[in-house]
Amino acid sequence: QVQLVESGGGLVQAGGSLRLSCAASGRAFNGFPMGWFRQAPGKEREFVAAITWFGGLTYYTDSVKGRFTISLDNAKNTVSLQMNSLKSEDTAVYYCAAHPALGSVLAGAPEYWGQGTQVTVSS
Repeated sequence: QVQLVESGGGLVQAGGSLRLSCAASGRAFNGFPMGWFRQAPGKEREFVAAITWFGGLTYYTDSVKGRFTISLDNAKNTVSLQMNSLKSEDTAVYYCAAHPALGSVLAGAPEYWGQGTQVTVSS
């Protein structure tokens, strides 16, 4: 099994910054590609960003490019999402996710999910 635990959500004013972290653990975890998704009220869950442990390749949805940065801390098995220049439309529950195959993460079908953390951006 794989456990994913997010932290770092909260309330911030528009234009501000937040940093989300996700700690991965479990015997089955073996450097799986990881990603962040978000779900706003009344909307479907959407892909935000992904990263690979091997090579550190990164992927972003267009709406966050240039504002969000996904990164890894190999020593801590942690993936982070630095969110800058936040907008009200970034308000959502953010989920960390992982899957052995990068394609499944990018397609929005990862096997493992965290419990989610709320990000609220006030305008």
